[in-house]
Amino acid sequence: MSRNQDLFGTEQPPVVRREFTAGRLSFALENGALRHVTLDGVEAIRAIAFLVRDRDWGTVNPTILDEVITQSEDAVRIAFMARYENGGARLDVEVAVQTAADGVTVSAKGRSFGDFETNRAGFTVLHPINGVAGQPVRVDHSDGSSEASVFPYLIEPWQPFMDITGLTHHVGDSAVTCAFHGDTFEMEDQRQWGDASYKTYNRPLAKPWPYLIDDGAALEQSVSLTWAAAERADVRRADAEDFDATVAQMALVMSPQDALRLASSPTDLLAVNPQRLLCHLDATLGDTAGQFDAFAQAQRACPETTFDLELICRCDADPEPEMMELSAQMAVAGFAPASVLVCPSVDRQSTPPGSEWPACPPLEQVHAAAARAFPDLVRGGGTVSFFPELNRKRPPVEMLDFVSHGLCPIVHAADDLSVMETLETISHITRSARAIIGARSYRIGPASIAMRQNPYGDRTLPNPDNGRVCMADDDPRHRAKFGAAYAVGLAAALAPAGLEVWTPAGLYGPRGVIGDAGETWPLTAALKRLAALAGQPVKQATQSGGIARLVAGNVEIVVNVTDQQINDLGPYEWRLTDLSA
Repeated sequence: MSRNQDLFGTEQPPVVRREFTAGRLSFALENGALRHVTLDGVEAIRAIAFLVRDRDWGTVNPTILDEVITQSEDAVRIAFMARYENGGARLDVEVAVQTAADGVTVSAKGRSFGDFETNRAGFTVLHPINGVAGQPVRVDHSDGSSEASVFPYLIEPWQPFMDITGLTHHVGDSAVTCAFHGDTFEMEDQRQWGDASYKTYNRPLAKPWPYLIDDGAALEQSVSLTWAAAERADVRRADAEDFDATVAQMALVMSPQDALRLASSPTDLLAVNPQRLLCHLDATLGDTAGQFDAFAQAQRACPETTFDLELICRCDADPEPEMMELSAQMAVAGFAPASVLVCPSVDRQSTPPGSEWPACPPLEQVHAAAARAFPDLVRGGGTVSFFPELNRKRPPVEMLDFVSHGLCPIVHAADDLSVMETLETISHITRSARAIIGARSYRIGPASIAMRQNPYGDRTLPNPDNGRVCMADDDPRHRAKFGAAYAVGLAAALAPAGLEVWTPAGLYGPRGVIGDAGETWPLTAALKRLAALAGQPVKQATQSGGIARLVAGNVEIVVNVTDQQINDLGPYEWRLTDLSA
Protein backbone atom coordinates (compact mmCIF):
# COMPACT_ATOMS: atom_id res chain seq x y z
CA MET A 1 0.00 0.00 0.00
CA SER A 2 1.35 3.44 -0.90
CA ARG A 3 1.90 6.14 1.73
CA ASN A 4 -0.96 8.22 0.31
CA GLN A 5 -3.36 5.27 0.44
CA ASP A 6 -2.28 4.36 3.95
CA LEU A 7 -2.64 7.87 5.34
CA PHE A 8 -5.40 9.36 3.18
CA GLY A 9 -7.21 6.50 1.42
CA THR A 10 -6.48 8.01 -1.98
CA GLU A 11 -3.60 8.37 -4.42
CA GLN A 12 -4.40 12.05 -4.82
CA PRO A 13 -1.40 13.76 -3.24
CA PRO A 14 -1.81 16.37 -0.52
CA VAL A 15 -1.70 20.00 -1.55
CA VAL A 16 1.84 21.28 -2.03
CA ARG A 17 2.85 23.76 0.68
CA ARG A 18 5.74 26.19 0.07
CA GLU A 19 7.13 28.44 2.80
CA PHE A 20 8.28 32.04 2.28
CA THR A 21 9.94 34.59 4.56
CA ALA A 22 10.53 38.27 3.93
CA GLY A 23 11.84 40.27 6.88
CA ARG A 24 9.40 39.96 9.79
CA LEU A 25 6.79 38.28 7.58
CA SER A 26 6.33 34.57 6.91
CA PHE A 27 3.61 32.70 5.06
CA ALA A 28 2.91 29.53 3.12
CA LEU A 29 1.51 29.27 -0.40
CA GLU A 30 -0.99 26.48 -1.08
CA ASN A 31 -2.81 26.22 -4.40
CA GLY A 32 -2.74 29.98 -4.87
CA ALA A 33 -3.75 30.85 -1.29
CA LEU A 34 -1.61 32.45 1.41
CA ARG A 35 -1.82 30.40 4.61
CA HIS A 36 -0.64 31.11 8.14
CA VAL A 37 0.63 34.64 7.65
CA THR A 38 2.83 35.34 10.67
CA LEU A 39 4.54 38.45 11.99
CA ASP A 40 7.64 37.75 14.07
CA GLY A 41 6.45 34.15 14.36
CA VAL A 42 2.96 35.02 15.66
CA GLU A 43 0.04 34.15 13.42
CA ALA A 44 -1.73 37.30 12.22
CA ILE A 45 -3.93 35.94 9.42
CA ARG A 46 -4.99 32.34 8.87
CA ALA A 47 -5.51 32.71 5.11
CA ILE A 48 -5.90 35.11 2.18
CA ALA A 49 -7.38 33.53 -0.92
CA PHE A 50 -9.33 34.39 -4.03
CA LEU A 51 -12.22 31.93 -3.80
CA VAL A 52 -15.05 30.97 -6.12
CA ARG A 53 -18.19 29.13 -4.95
CA ASP A 54 -20.75 27.39 -7.15
CA ARG A 55 -24.53 27.52 -6.70
CA ASP A 56 -24.39 24.83 -3.98
CA TRP A 57 -21.62 26.72 -2.13
CA GLY A 58 -19.11 24.15 -3.30
CA THR A 59 -15.56 25.40 -3.85
CA VAL A 60 -14.48 25.68 -7.49
CA ASN A 61 -10.81 24.71 -7.37
CA PRO A 62 -8.57 26.72 -9.69
CA THR A 63 -5.96 25.56 -12.14
CA ILE A 64 -2.78 27.55 -11.44
CA LEU A 65 -0.97 28.70 -14.60
CA ASP A 66 2.10 30.79 -15.48
CA GLU A 67 3.44 31.05 -11.94
CA VAL A 68 6.43 33.35 -11.47
CA ILE A 69 8.19 33.76 -8.11
CA THR A 70 10.88 36.35 -7.40
CA GLN A 71 12.46 36.27 -3.96
CA SER A 72 15.18 38.23 -2.20
CA GLU A 73 16.16 38.43 1.45
CA ASP A 74 13.70 41.26 2.11
CA ALA A 75 10.91 40.79 -0.43
CA VAL A 76 8.81 38.20 -2.21
CA ARG A 77 6.78 38.66 -5.39
CA ILE A 78 4.47 35.93 -6.65
CA ALA A 79 2.33 36.13 -9.77
CA PHE A 80 0.10 33.53 -11.41
CA MET A 81 -3.11 32.97 -13.32
CA ALA A 82 -5.93 31.18 -11.49
CA ARG A 83 -8.41 29.64 -13.93
CA TYR A 84 -11.87 28.68 -12.64
CA GLU A 85 -14.26 26.66 -14.78
CA ASN A 86 -17.94 26.16 -13.98
CA GLY A 87 -20.88 25.16 -16.16
CA GLY A 88 -19.10 25.74 -19.46
CA ALA A 89 -17.91 29.24 -18.54
CA ARG A 90 -14.47 30.34 -17.37
CA LEU A 91 -13.12 32.97 -15.01
CA ASP A 92 -9.42 33.87 -15.42
CA VAL A 93 -7.92 35.79 -12.51
CA GLU A 94 -4.42 37.28 -12.47
CA VAL A 95 -3.19 37.21 -8.87
CA ALA A 96 -0.14 39.05 -7.57
CA VAL A 97 1.47 38.92 -4.12
CA GLN A 98 3.96 41.65 -3.22
CA THR A 99 5.64 42.04 0.15
CA ALA A 100 7.15 45.26 1.53
CA ALA A 101 9.04 46.24 4.66
CA ASP A 102 5.81 46.97 6.52
CA GLY A 103 3.23 44.83 4.77
CA VAL A 104 2.02 42.64 1.95
CA THR A 105 -0.57 43.21 -0.79
CA VAL A 106 -2.52 40.53 -2.66
CA SER A 107 -4.32 41.80 -5.76
CA ALA A 108 -6.55 40.17 -8.35
CA LYS A 109 -7.74 41.16 -11.83
CA GLY A 110 -10.27 38.84 -13.43
CA ARG A 111 -12.29 38.42 -16.61
CA SER A 112 -15.18 36.12 -17.43
CA PHE A 113 -15.34 34.06 -20.61
CA GLY A 114 -19.00 33.14 -20.93
CA ASP A 115 -21.67 33.90 -18.36
CA PHE A 116 -20.06 32.59 -15.18
CA GLU A 117 -22.52 31.47 -12.47
CA THR A 118 -21.35 31.77 -8.87
CA ASN A 119 -22.52 32.39 -5.33
CA ARG A 120 -19.29 34.22 -4.53
CA ALA A 121 -16.14 35.21 -6.40
CA GLY A 122 -13.52 37.29 -4.65
CA PHE A 123 -11.10 37.56 -1.79
CA THR A 124 -11.67 35.82 1.51
CA VAL A 125 -9.55 36.65 4.55
CA LEU A 126 -9.49 34.47 7.66
CA HIS A 127 -8.51 35.79 11.09
CA PRO A 128 -7.40 32.95 13.42
CA ILE A 129 -9.45 32.28 16.54
CA ASN A 130 -6.61 31.41 18.91
CA GLY A 131 -5.56 34.58 20.70
CA VAL A 132 -8.18 36.60 18.79
CA ALA A 133 -11.59 35.44 20.08
CA GLY A 134 -13.00 38.05 22.43
CA GLN A 135 -10.15 40.50 21.69
CA PRO A 136 -10.36 44.14 20.49
CA VAL A 137 -10.65 45.04 16.82
CA ARG A 138 -11.12 48.34 15.02
CA VAL A 139 -13.56 48.12 12.12
CA ASP A 140 -13.32 50.71 9.30
CA HIS A 141 -16.36 51.37 7.08
CA SER A 142 -16.89 52.71 3.56
CA ASP A 143 -18.20 56.09 4.80
CA GLY A 144 -14.87 56.74 6.50
CA SER A 145 -16.09 55.97 10.01
CA SER A 146 -14.52 53.49 12.42
CA GLU A 147 -15.81 51.59 15.42
CA ALA A 148 -14.03 49.98 18.35
CA SER A 149 -15.36 46.47 18.89
CA VAL A 150 -14.25 42.94 19.78
CA PHE A 151 -14.09 39.68 17.90
CA PRO A 152 -17.06 37.66 19.22
CA TYR A 153 -16.29 35.34 22.11
CA LEU A 154 -19.46 33.27 21.79
CA ILE A 155 -20.29 32.33 18.21
CA GLU A 156 -22.46 34.91 16.49
CA PRO A 157 -25.41 33.48 14.50
CA TRP A 158 -25.30 36.42 12.07
CA GLN A 159 -22.55 38.61 10.66
CA PRO A 160 -20.77 40.47 13.48
CA PHE A 161 -19.44 43.22 11.18
CA MET A 162 -20.82 44.69 7.95
CA ASP A 163 -19.57 47.12 5.30
CA ILE A 164 -15.90 46.53 6.11
CA THR A 165 -13.00 48.40 4.50
CA GLY A 166 -10.45 47.59 7.19
CA LEU A 167 -9.84 45.54 10.33
CA THR A 168 -7.09 46.29 12.85
CA HIS A 169 -6.06 43.99 15.68
CA HIS A 170 -2.96 43.41 17.79
CA VAL A 171 -0.34 40.81 16.96
CA GLY A 172 2.42 40.78 19.52
CA ASP A 173 3.74 44.35 19.80
CA SER A 174 2.21 45.47 16.51
CA ALA A 175 -1.16 46.64 15.28
CA VAL A 176 -1.96 44.82 12.03
CA THR A 177 -4.42 46.42 9.61
CA CYS A 178 -6.11 44.38 6.91
CA ALA A 179 -7.61 46.67 4.24
CA PHE A 180 -10.09 45.58 1.55
CA HIS A 181 -10.64 47.19 -1.87
CA GLY A 182 -12.86 46.55 -4.88
CA ASP A 183 -16.17 45.39 -3.38
CA THR A 184 -18.32 45.46 -0.26
CA PHE A 185 -16.99 43.12 2.43
CA GLU A 186 -18.60 41.70 5.57
CA MET A 187 -17.63 39.14 8.21
CA GLU A 188 -19.18 35.90 9.38
CA ASP A 189 -18.23 33.94 12.46
CA GLN A 190 -16.93 30.91 10.64
CA ARG A 191 -16.53 28.95 13.86
CA GLN A 192 -20.20 28.05 13.32
CA TRP A 193 -19.18 25.57 10.64
CA GLY A 194 -16.13 24.33 12.53
CA ASP A 195 -13.59 26.56 10.77
CA ALA A 196 -10.96 27.96 13.11
CA SER A 197 -11.41 31.53 11.86
CA TYR A 198 -13.49 34.65 11.44
CA LYS A 199 -14.08 35.07 7.71
CA THR A 200 -14.26 38.38 5.87
CA TYR A 201 -15.64 37.99 2.36
CA ASN A 202 -16.98 40.06 -0.48
CA ARG A 203 -20.50 40.45 -1.83
CA PRO A 204 -23.02 40.72 1.01
CA LEU A 205 -25.23 37.70 1.56
CA ALA A 206 -28.27 39.98 1.40
CA LYS A 207 -27.69 40.27 -2.35
CA PRO A 208 -29.20 37.58 -4.64
CA TRP A 209 -27.27 34.38 -5.24
CA PRO A 210 -26.36 32.63 -7.40
CA TYR A 211 -25.54 35.48 -9.77
CA LEU A 212 -23.81 35.80 -13.14
CA ILE A 213 -20.53 37.45 -14.01
CA ASP A 214 -21.43 38.38 -17.55
CA ASP A 215 -19.31 37.30 -20.50
CA GLY A 216 -16.40 39.71 -20.83
CA ALA A 217 -17.02 41.38 -17.46
CA ALA A 218 -13.99 42.38 -15.42
CA LEU A 219 -13.43 42.41 -11.67
CA GLU A 220 -10.61 43.88 -9.62
CA GLN A 221 -9.96 43.49 -5.88
CA SER A 222 -7.09 43.66 -3.43
CA VAL A 223 -6.25 42.94 0.18
CA SER A 224 -3.35 44.65 1.94
CA LEU A 225 -1.78 43.96 5.32
CA THR A 226 0.25 46.65 7.06
CA TRP A 227 1.61 46.83 10.57
CA ALA A 228 3.04 49.39 12.95
CA ALA A 229 4.37 49.34 16.48
CA ALA A 230 1.59 49.74 19.01
CA GLU A 231 1.16 49.25 22.71
CA ARG A 232 -1.21 46.41 23.31
CA ALA A 233 -4.26 47.28 25.36
CA ASP A 234 -4.72 45.52 28.67
CA VAL A 235 -7.54 43.15 27.79
CA ARG A 236 -9.23 40.46 29.81
CA ARG A 237 -8.63 36.95 28.62
CA ALA A 238 -11.28 34.34 29.04
CA ASP A 239 -10.65 32.31 32.15
CA ALA A 240 -9.90 28.63 31.75
CA GLU A 241 -13.07 26.65 32.21
CA ASP A 242 -13.28 23.92 34.80
CA PHE A 243 -15.24 20.87 33.84
CA ASP A 244 -16.68 17.86 35.55
CA ALA A 245 -17.38 15.55 32.64
CA THR A 246 -17.46 11.90 31.74
CA VAL A 247 -16.81 10.39 28.33
CA ALA A 248 -20.03 10.33 26.32
CA GLN A 249 -21.77 7.19 25.20
CA MET A 250 -21.16 6.39 21.55
CA ALA A 251 -23.86 5.93 18.92
CA LEU A 252 -23.64 4.89 15.28
CA VAL A 253 -26.25 6.18 12.85
CA MET A 254 -28.13 3.86 10.52
CA SER A 255 -30.82 3.99 7.87
CA PRO A 256 -33.73 1.53 7.53
CA GLN A 257 -31.70 -0.33 4.90
CA ASP A 258 -28.79 -0.55 7.33
CA ALA A 259 -31.16 -1.84 10.00
CA LEU A 260 -32.25 -4.74 7.79
CA ARG A 261 -28.61 -5.64 7.18
CA LEU A 262 -27.91 -5.50 10.92
CA ALA A 263 -30.93 -7.67 11.67
CA SER A 264 -29.43 -10.42 9.52
CA SER A 265 -25.91 -9.94 10.92
CA PRO A 266 -26.15 -8.65 14.51
CA THR A 267 -22.55 -9.56 15.33
CA ASP A 268 -21.51 -6.60 13.14
CA LEU A 269 -21.92 -4.45 16.27
CA LEU A 270 -18.93 -6.20 17.81
CA ALA A 271 -16.67 -4.24 15.45
CA VAL A 272 -17.12 -1.16 17.66
CA ASN A 273 -19.46 -2.14 20.52
CA PRO A 274 -21.32 1.19 20.61
CA GLN A 275 -23.72 1.79 23.46
CA ARG A 276 -26.42 3.13 21.13
CA LEU A 277 -27.74 3.13 17.57
CA LEU A 278 -29.27 6.28 16.07
CA CYS A 279 -32.11 5.32 13.72
CA HIS A 280 -32.67 7.88 10.96
CA LEU A 281 -36.29 7.93 9.79
CA ASP A 282 -37.31 10.44 7.12
CA ALA A 283 -41.09 10.78 6.88
CA THR A 284 -40.81 12.75 3.64
CA LEU A 285 -39.62 9.57 1.88
CA GLY A 286 -42.88 7.72 2.56
CA ASP A 287 -43.48 4.14 3.76
CA THR A 288 -42.87 5.18 7.34
CA ALA A 289 -44.48 1.94 8.55
CA GLY A 290 -41.85 -0.01 6.61
CA GLN A 291 -39.07 2.17 8.02
CA PHE A 292 -40.27 1.51 11.56
CA ASP A 293 -40.49 -2.20 10.85
CA ALA A 294 -36.85 -2.29 9.68
CA PHE A 295 -35.70 -0.69 12.92
CA ALA A 296 -37.86 -3.06 14.94
CA GLN A 297 -36.20 -6.03 13.27
CA ALA A 298 -32.75 -4.67 14.16
CA GLN A 299 -33.84 -4.02 17.73
CA ARG A 300 -35.08 -7.59 18.16
CA ALA A 301 -31.74 -8.84 16.84
CA CYS A 302 -29.72 -6.56 19.17
CA PRO A 303 -31.73 -6.36 22.40
CA GLU A 304 -28.77 -5.26 24.56
CA THR A 305 -28.18 -2.05 22.58
CA THR A 306 -30.01 1.23 23.19
CA PHE A 307 -31.90 2.48 20.14
CA ASP A 308 -32.65 6.18 19.56
CA LEU A 309 -34.92 7.65 16.89
CA GLU A 310 -33.93 10.61 14.71
CA LEU A 311 -37.30 11.61 13.27
CA ILE A 312 -37.55 13.91 10.26
CA CYS A 313 -41.15 15.13 10.02
CA ARG A 314 -43.06 16.90 7.27
CA CYS A 315 -44.50 19.24 9.93
CA ASP A 316 -47.62 20.46 8.18
CA ALA A 317 -49.47 23.50 9.51
CA ASP A 318 -50.78 21.29 12.30
CA PRO A 319 -48.02 18.78 13.13
CA GLU A 320 -50.06 16.72 15.60
CA PRO A 321 -51.90 14.39 13.15
CA GLU A 322 -48.60 13.38 11.57
CA MET A 323 -46.98 12.82 14.97
CA MET A 324 -49.88 10.68 16.16
CA GLU A 325 -49.81 8.58 13.00
CA LEU A 326 -46.06 8.00 13.34
CA SER A 327 -46.46 7.03 16.98
CA ALA A 328 -49.16 4.51 16.08
CA GLN A 329 -47.02 3.01 13.30
CA MET A 330 -44.07 2.71 15.67
CA ALA A 331 -46.24 0.83 18.18
CA VAL A 332 -47.57 -1.55 15.51
CA ALA A 333 -44.01 -2.28 14.33
CA GLY A 334 -42.95 -3.02 17.89
CA PHE A 335 -40.08 -0.54 17.76
CA ALA A 336 -39.28 0.87 21.21
CA PRO A 337 -36.59 3.57 21.10
CA ALA A 338 -35.26 5.14 24.29
CA SER A 339 -35.48 8.65 22.86
CA VAL A 340 -36.77 10.62 19.89
CA LEU A 341 -35.17 13.66 18.29
CA VAL A 342 -37.79 15.55 16.29
CA CYS A 343 -36.66 17.81 13.44
CA PRO A 344 -38.92 19.48 10.84
CA SER A 345 -37.74 18.55 7.37
CA VAL A 346 -37.30 22.17 6.27
CA ASP A 347 -34.96 22.81 9.18
CA ARG A 348 -32.39 20.53 7.61
CA GLN A 349 -31.66 23.40 5.22
CA SER A 350 -29.84 26.53 6.28
CA THR A 351 -31.49 29.95 6.12
CA PRO A 352 -28.68 32.41 5.36
CA PRO A 353 -28.83 36.07 6.34
CA GLY A 354 -31.23 37.99 4.15
CA SER A 355 -33.23 34.91 3.14
CA GLU A 356 -36.85 34.17 3.99
CA TRP A 357 -37.52 31.42 6.51
CA PRO A 358 -39.38 28.46 4.99
CA ALA A 359 -42.93 27.71 6.12
CA CYS A 360 -42.91 25.70 9.36
CA PRO A 361 -45.08 25.63 12.49
CA PRO A 362 -43.47 27.29 15.52
CA LEU A 363 -41.08 24.91 17.23
CA GLU A 364 -43.10 25.21 20.43
CA GLN A 365 -46.07 23.77 18.55
CA VAL A 366 -43.93 21.02 16.97
CA HIS A 367 -42.51 19.86 20.29
CA ALA A 368 -45.84 20.12 22.09
CA ALA A 369 -47.25 17.75 19.46
CA ALA A 370 -44.27 15.43 19.92
CA ALA A 371 -44.84 15.40 23.69
CA ARG A 372 -48.42 14.24 23.19
CA ALA A 373 -47.46 11.65 20.56
CA PHE A 374 -44.44 10.24 22.42
CA PRO A 375 -45.23 10.88 26.09
CA ASP A 376 -43.05 8.10 27.47
CA LEU A 377 -39.89 8.83 25.48
CA VAL A 378 -36.94 11.08 26.26
CA ARG A 379 -37.47 13.87 23.74
CA GLY A 380 -34.94 16.07 21.99
CA GLY A 381 -34.74 18.93 19.55
CA GLY A 382 -32.20 21.06 17.79
CA THR A 383 -31.08 20.07 14.33
CA VAL A 384 -29.84 17.09 12.35
CA SER A 385 -27.66 19.55 10.44
CA PHE A 386 -24.90 21.63 12.01
CA PHE A 387 -24.37 24.26 14.67
CA PRO A 388 -25.27 27.26 12.43
CA GLU A 389 -28.76 25.86 12.01
CA LEU A 390 -29.12 25.43 15.79
CA ASN A 391 -27.67 28.87 16.47
CA ARG A 392 -29.96 30.62 14.00
CA LYS A 393 -33.15 28.76 14.89
CA ARG A 394 -32.94 28.00 18.58
CA PRO A 395 -35.24 25.32 20.02
CA PRO A 396 -37.55 25.80 23.02
CA VAL A 397 -35.02 24.30 25.42
CA GLU A 398 -37.43 24.26 28.37
CA MET A 399 -39.66 21.79 26.49
CA LEU A 400 -36.86 19.32 25.74
CA ASP A 401 -34.85 16.67 27.55
CA PHE A 402 -31.83 17.06 25.25
CA VAL A 403 -30.53 19.19 22.38
CA SER A 404 -28.47 17.94 19.46
CA HIS A 405 -26.60 19.11 16.36
CA GLY A 406 -24.09 17.62 13.96
CA LEU A 407 -20.55 18.51 12.87
CA CYS A 408 -18.76 18.39 9.53
CA PRO A 409 -15.17 19.56 8.90
CA ILE A 410 -15.36 19.94 5.08
CA VAL A 411 -17.97 22.70 4.67
CA HIS A 412 -15.57 25.40 3.47
CA ALA A 413 -12.24 23.66 2.92
CA ALA A 414 -11.26 20.04 2.42
CA ASP A 415 -7.46 20.05 2.50
CA ASP A 416 -5.88 17.94 5.22
CA LEU A 417 -4.63 20.82 7.34
CA SER A 418 -7.97 22.65 7.32
CA VAL A 419 -9.86 19.52 8.36
CA MET A 420 -7.61 18.97 11.38
CA GLU A 421 -7.70 22.68 12.23
CA THR A 422 -11.45 22.36 12.78
CA LEU A 423 -10.59 20.56 16.03
CA GLU A 424 -9.44 23.94 17.38
CA THR A 425 -13.01 25.18 17.07
CA ILE A 426 -14.82 22.41 18.95
CA SER A 427 -14.50 24.09 22.35
CA HIS A 428 -15.89 27.31 20.86
CA ILE A 429 -18.89 25.45 19.43
CA THR A 430 -19.65 23.52 22.61
CA ARG A 431 -19.21 26.61 24.80
CA SER A 432 -21.59 28.58 22.55
CA ALA A 433 -24.06 25.69 22.52
CA ARG A 434 -23.99 25.53 26.30
CA ALA A 435 -24.83 29.24 26.40
CA ILE A 436 -28.00 28.36 24.48
CA ILE A 437 -29.03 25.09 26.16
CA GLY A 438 -27.64 25.56 29.67
CA ALA A 439 -27.48 22.34 31.65
CA ARG A 440 -29.75 20.39 29.28
CA SER A 441 -28.42 17.07 28.08
CA TYR A 442 -26.24 17.66 25.00
CA ARG A 443 -25.75 15.29 22.08
CA ILE A 444 -23.63 15.65 18.95
CA GLY A 445 -23.81 13.81 15.68
CA PRO A 446 -23.42 12.56 13.16
CA ALA A 447 -19.91 14.00 13.14
CA SER A 448 -18.06 12.26 10.30
CA ILE A 449 -15.61 13.88 7.89
CA ALA A 450 -17.96 13.46 4.92
CA MET A 451 -21.32 15.24 4.79
CA ARG A 452 -24.55 13.26 5.17
CA GLN A 453 -26.76 15.98 3.68
CA ASN A 454 -26.00 19.51 2.50
CA PRO A 455 -27.84 22.29 4.37
CA TYR A 456 -26.37 24.88 2.00
CA GLY A 457 -27.34 23.52 -1.41
CA ASP A 458 -29.47 21.06 -3.30
CA ARG A 459 -27.14 18.10 -2.83
CA THR A 460 -23.93 16.84 -1.37
CA LEU A 461 -21.15 17.01 -3.94
CA PRO A 462 -19.97 13.98 -5.92
CA ASN A 463 -16.46 12.65 -5.42
CA PRO A 464 -15.88 10.26 -8.33
CA ASP A 465 -12.11 10.75 -8.27
CA ASN A 466 -11.78 9.84 -4.59
CA GLY A 467 -10.29 13.20 -3.73
CA ARG A 468 -10.58 15.95 -1.14
CA VAL A 469 -13.90 17.63 -2.00
CA CYS A 470 -15.85 20.13 0.10
CA MET A 471 -19.34 18.98 1.12
CA ALA A 472 -18.87 15.52 -0.40
CA ASP A 473 -20.89 12.60 0.97
CA ASP A 474 -17.88 10.28 0.64
CA ASP A 475 -14.35 11.15 1.77
CA PRO A 476 -11.56 8.59 1.32
CA ARG A 477 -9.72 9.80 4.45
CA HIS A 478 -12.55 8.33 6.54
CA ARG A 479 -11.19 4.88 5.66
CA ALA A 480 -7.50 5.64 6.27
CA LYS A 481 -5.26 6.54 9.20
CA PHE A 482 -6.35 10.16 8.79
CA GLY A 483 -9.95 9.22 9.63
CA ALA A 484 -8.95 7.43 12.82
CA ALA A 485 -6.77 10.36 13.91
CA TYR A 486 -9.57 12.83 13.27
CA ALA A 487 -12.01 10.77 15.36
CA VAL A 488 -9.59 10.46 18.28
CA GLY A 489 -8.82 14.18 18.10
CA LEU A 490 -12.53 14.94 18.01
CA ALA A 491 -13.15 12.76 21.06
CA ALA A 492 -10.49 14.68 22.98
CA ALA A 493 -11.91 18.02 21.87
CA LEU A 494 -15.47 17.07 22.85
CA ALA A 495 -14.61 15.45 26.17
CA PRO A 496 -14.79 18.59 28.37
CA ALA A 497 -18.27 19.53 27.07
CA GLY A 498 -20.09 16.95 29.19
CA LEU A 499 -21.93 15.30 26.29
CA GLU A 500 -24.41 12.53 26.89
CA VAL A 501 -24.02 10.95 23.43
CA TRP A 502 -21.81 11.49 20.39
CA THR A 503 -22.23 9.87 16.99
CA PRO A 504 -18.89 9.84 15.14
CA ALA A 505 -19.87 7.58 12.22
CA GLY A 506 -22.48 5.45 10.59
CA LEU A 507 -22.73 1.70 10.99
CA TYR A 508 -22.38 0.89 7.29
CA GLY A 509 -21.40 2.59 4.07
CA PRO A 510 -19.06 5.43 3.07
CA ARG A 511 -19.38 7.19 6.43
CA GLY A 512 -19.61 3.99 8.45
CA VAL A 513 -17.35 1.60 10.32
CA ILE A 514 -18.11 -1.44 8.13
CA GLY A 515 -17.90 -1.38 4.35
CA ASP A 516 -20.21 -2.87 1.77
CA ALA A 517 -18.16 -6.06 1.67
CA GLY A 518 -17.79 -6.28 5.45
CA GLU A 519 -14.36 -4.64 5.54
CA THR A 520 -13.26 -2.44 8.44
CA TRP A 521 -10.79 0.43 8.63
CA PRO A 522 -8.40 2.12 11.09
CA LEU A 523 -11.36 4.22 12.24
CA THR A 524 -13.20 1.08 13.33
CA ALA A 525 -10.47 0.04 15.75
CA ALA A 526 -10.13 3.59 17.11
CA LEU A 527 -13.86 3.92 17.78
CA LYS A 528 -13.95 0.56 19.53
CA ARG A 529 -11.32 1.82 21.99
CA LEU A 530 -13.18 5.11 22.46
CA ALA A 531 -16.54 3.38 22.96
CA ALA A 532 -15.03 1.37 25.82
CA LEU A 533 -14.26 4.65 27.65
CA ALA A 534 -17.91 5.71 27.90
CA GLY A 535 -18.76 6.82 31.43
CA GLN A 536 -15.15 7.28 32.53
CA PRO A 537 -14.33 10.62 34.22
CA VAL A 538 -12.48 13.07 32.00
CA LYS A 539 -9.27 14.08 33.77
CA GLN A 540 -7.48 15.90 30.99
CA ALA A 541 -8.17 16.90 27.40
CA THR A 542 -5.66 19.02 25.48
CA GLN A 543 -4.50 19.86 21.98
CA SER A 544 -1.15 21.49 21.31
CA GLY A 545 1.70 21.23 18.85
CA GLY A 546 -0.07 18.73 16.63
CA ILE A 547 -0.85 16.33 19.50
CA ALA A 548 -4.30 15.78 21.01
CA ARG A 549 -4.45 14.05 24.39
CA LEU A 550 -7.31 12.58 26.39
CA VAL A 551 -7.02 11.09 29.86
CA ALA A 552 -10.20 9.35 30.99
CA GLY A 553 -10.32 7.08 34.01
CA ASN A 554 -7.01 5.23 33.98
CA VAL A 555 -6.53 5.42 30.21
CA GLU A 556 -4.50 7.93 28.21
CA ILE A 557 -4.97 8.33 24.45
CA VAL A 558 -2.63 10.55 22.45
CA VAL A 559 -2.86 11.16 18.71
CA ASN A 560 -0.70 12.90 16.15
CA VAL A 561 -3.08 14.95 13.97
CA THR A 562 -0.37 15.96 11.46
CA ASP A 563 1.31 14.34 8.48
CA GLN A 564 4.76 14.62 10.14
CA GLN A 565 6.52 12.48 12.72
CA ILE A 566 6.14 13.96 16.24
CA ASN A 567 8.35 12.31 18.85
CA ASP A 568 7.49 8.60 18.73
CA LEU A 569 4.18 9.02 16.88
CA GLY A 570 4.14 8.76 13.12
CA PRO A 571 1.77 10.72 10.88
CA TYR A 572 -1.84 10.34 12.10
CA GLU A 573 -0.88 7.64 14.59
CA TRP A 574 -2.51 7.24 17.98
CA ARG A 575 -1.56 5.35 21.12
CA LEU A 576 -3.53 4.11 24.11
CA THR A 577 -1.83 3.60 27.47
CA ASP A 578 -3.28 1.95 30.57
CA LEU A 579 -2.07 4.21 33.37
CA SER A 580 -2.98 1.70 36.05
CA ALA A 581 -0.60 -0.94 34.71
